[in-house]
Amino acid sequence: MQPVEIYTSPLCEFCHAAKRLLNQKGVSYSEVDVLANAARKPEMIQRAGGKRTVPQIFIGSTHVGGCDELYALERAGKLDALLAA
Repeated sequence: MQPVEIYTSPLCEFCHAAKRLLNQKGVSYSEVDVLANAARKPEMIQRAGGKRTVPQIFIGSTHVGGCDELYALERAGKLDALLAA
C-alpha cells in the first residue's frame, strides 16, 4: 500500500471527513497539523502546487488534492487502485 500523508487543521471539517473516509477504508496515514506546526505549512503549499487550504492529501507521490477530490476518487472506484499502486 502506498504511504498516505494528509496536511490538516483540527478546526477543518473537510479534514475530519477525509480522515473519516481513510479510517473507514482501514488506511493508515501520517498527519501533519499545520495549525500546531505552522513551520510545515510552506512545505505543504510547495508540494500542493501553491494550494493553501487544508486538507491536502498525498498518496505516494500523487497529489490527490482535498477532501472533494478524495471522495471523487472513491465514487469513481479509483481510490483503491491508487492506494495499492
